[in-house]
Amino acid sequence: MATKKNKKYTDSLREKSPAELNQALVDAKKELFNLRFQNATNQLDNTARIGEVKKNIARIQTVLSASSRA
Repeated sequence: MATKKNKKYTDSLREKSPAELNQALVDAKKELFNLRFQNATNQLDNTARIGEVKKNIARIQTVLSASSRA
């Protein structure tokens, strides 16, 4: 079940244009790369952030594919 925070995030994604969604996807992937790099060098304090970013990437991709089908 989605939490209120996730629901708001998903709703805000649905309001964006495909170009904005693509930019958000690129930004999220860069953030994930940086988090993984920090984790590998033992500089990352909040390892749960990696999972959050991965889920956000999946949410962005889901909204993108749904908008391309519509």
